Amino acid sequence: MNIHFLHGTETGNSEMLCEDLEADLGAGFECSISSLADIKPDELVKDTLYIFVVSTYGSGDVPATAQAFSGALETRPDLSPVRFAIFGLGDMVFAETFAQGSKTLMEQLIASGAAMVGERGVHDASGGDMPEDVALPWFRDILEKLPETAT
Repeated sequence: MNIHFLHGTETGNSEMLCEDLEADLGAGFECSISSLADIKPDELVKDTLYIFVVSTYGSGDVPATAQAFSGALETRPDLSPVRFAIFGLGDMVFAETFAQGSKTLMEQLIASGAAMVGERGVHDASGGDMPEDVALPWFRDILEKLPETAT
């Protein structure tokens, strides 16, 4: 199975988390990691599971590296063959906009017809857990759900 990790980040935390998730995978997966700055929605393909890891920046915005991708989703391209899961990084100190970047991107992908696998995962930077401590169990759960969502 092909898994493509896509990160949107300001400081590199989302990229590092993608690397942690990839390292946790066992055999049987073809993986790649890319910045959302380097991908367009029309490049997403059917035979790949996309794992989005996105931080929140400013007043609940997607980070700079995800802005062009998010902007392209505003036209609602047909992403009906695409499957994805999404994990957000945020900080509850900013409760009104907590993990809003990932929520925005999730809503745009769904509005474009992409099928979401599992629930959106989130990490609270003001909590006591490291991002990978929350993301790894979430990711393993996503992988377990794959047979249920296979097309």
